[in-house]
Amino acid sequence: MEGLTTIPSRFGPKETMDRLVAEINAKGMNVFARIDHAAGAAEVGLTLRPTELIIFGNARGGTPLMQSVQTVGIDPPLKVLVWQDAESKTWLSYNEPSWIAQRHGIINSQPVIGNLTAALKAFSTNVANGP
Repeated sequence: MEGLTTIPSRFGPKETMDRLVAEINAKGMNVFARIDHAAGAAEVGLTLRPTELIIFGNARGGTPLMQSVQTVGIDPPLKVLVWQDAESKTWLSYNEPSWIAQRHGIINSQPVIGNLTAALKAFSTNVANGP
């Protein structure tokens, strides 16, 4: 899917999300919300495999992009979806920062986009494959 990075996790959904929260906190970022879509589905009598969204970040990451083009403000804070497929495999998915920049027509954003991309890739990989 264009603009979306999805990587497999060797852990189950709950452990993956717990590892993700720990990694976010260790990096000094704020967790703004956790949205358990499966629990929401259950509340209305529907079933959904484990699907949880975490919203996190800090102003240092997104503000420079919003200073360029304020419509970027619709995309941050950062979000990662932890979900389980029909074969019980766990995945992490997130929007690629370069896709966000392209979507809003931001030019000369490579340093900020590069840093965000590297950070998301590093900590997602650590969460999914860690010790």
